[in-house]
Amino acid sequence: MSVMSAMSLRRHAAPVLVPASVGPVEERVATLSALRCGAAGTVTGVVADDPAVAQRLVDLGFVPGTPVETVRRAPLRDPVVYRVAGYEIALRKAQADCIRIAPTA
Repeated sequence: MSVMSAMSLRRHAAPVLVPASVGPVEERVATLSALRCGAAGTVTGVVADDPAVAQRLVDLGFVPGTPVETVRRAPLRDPVVYRVAGYEIALRKAQADCIRIAPTA
């Protein structure tokens, strides 16, 4: 592999998700897509590159303090059905990555 190819691969590599804090489960912040099936959490924020995407997720009920639960995954693991604000909604991984949560025990 040439040096140019290696640099190209490194530049286009996906970003690494690092927890915002280290500590007990209640203190960790993760993305909604990191929740396993049947797990629950509380929304702590919505962060997206496009403000319209962030606003749409907030309009759908993903506001800080709202409990959310992973209900089921599609056979190929995308999209995932989440229960939030009394209803179920399917989100793709890219959308769920915009939603920050604090997992509950």
